[in-house]
Amino acid sequence: MQQTEYEYRGAMAQFWDLLRGDTSNWVDRFFFLDLIQQSGQPVLDVGCGTGRLLLDFMAQGIDIDGIDNSPEMLALLRQKAQTMNLQPTVYEQTMEALDLPRQYRTIIVPSSSFQLITEPAVAAEALRRFYAHIEPGGTLAMSLMLLWHGEANESTVSEEFTREAVRPEDGAIVRRWGHSTFDLINNLEHTEDRYDVIVNGEVVASEHLSRAPATRGYSQAQAIQLLEAAGFVNVRLYSGFSFEPAVATDAVFPVVGTKPTN
Repeated sequence: MQQTEYEYRGAMAQFWDLLRGDTSNWVDRFFFLDLIQQSGQPVLDVGCGTGRLLLDFMAQGIDIDGIDNSPEMLALLRQKAQTMNLQPTVYEQTMEALDLPRQYRTIIVPSSSFQLITEPAVAAEALRRFYAHIEPGGTLAMSLMLLWHGEANESTVSEEFTREAVRPEDGAIVRRWGHSTFDLINNLEHTEDRYDVIVNGEVVASEHLSRAPATRGYSQAQAIQLLEAAGFVNVRLYSGFSFEPAVATDAVFPVVGTKPTN
């Protein structure tokens, strides 16, 4: 299914893995792996990107498919899969138009990918699609994060960051500058990014990307309401990527729900 609008394109997709570095020990990897062992297979990785979790889990023998709305990220996933002698089943689809040939015992939505949906009605439709693709008794698990968890004396706050890495093939420096503006009233984030390729101290390529809004935040109560409104039961929140109950101060809180058996 071809998409005309997607965020992870150009330099953002090209340098995604490079700027993230080694992700093999990220705590969410172990959380979702444990969850799959508890809930069962087959598994759907929503927002699979370049395959950080999908290829790792597939290499361990897990029956897992993936979806992403970025053809560029999926192309990178397939390139990586070739080097690992894997043949993943992935689909270019959006969450709210999910339409796959089978149901899953477990659906995971890692990396706060669900928050890329900024319209409430579209988010609700995505939850309905997830529900339809889960086997009775199966599990949905989505990692969510607060957009802003610092001090705020105004309704709008902002922050910026810089990350860089050395491109192995030629030694060029790839630098990402990012700026986020947080609308605390509407719980939305607007983003601006610039990617520079630097050789011998000179910028030889540059790309600017912006999205407004880029992501939507959820409170813990709103996260529970999202899943319950779609029909999920036994909805629970966890503290970070542990299986301890979430507390009010958690900046990251996976939300997990079960599809009823009848």
